[in-house]
Amino acid sequence: MRSSQSRRRERGISFIGLLFVAIVVACAGVVVAQVIPTLIEYQAITKAANKAKEGTTVPEVRAIFDRAQAIDDFQSVAGKDLDVKKVGDKVVVSFAYEREIHLFGPAYLTLKYAGQSH
Repeated sequence: MRSSQSRRRERGISFIGLLFVAIVVACAGVVVAQVIPTLIEYQAITKAANKAKEGTTVPEVRAIFDRAQAIDDFQSVAGKDLDVKKVGDKVVVSFAYEREIHLFGPAYLTLKYAGQSH
């Protein structure tokens, strides 16, 4: 009776499988930890663009954006990088930029962000 039960294969993950899964999860965690600050920065830039659209002239819009940039402390976009347009009676502030995250060796993760005021 025991011999038939001992021949059944045990189920579950092996130690090597567990190590592999742990390494994959750790690598993904490192990448996510580097991407999250860029998402927070994108939200700050969008907030600054929405604040800057209250200006009436292009220099005023850029000055408002630069003040918001100094407060929120982001470096990817400056007032001079903004594309300011007037659509009807509304000012629309748009921006686009890229961020590169070094992964390992020659590998980089490039994130392209673009947005505009609402």
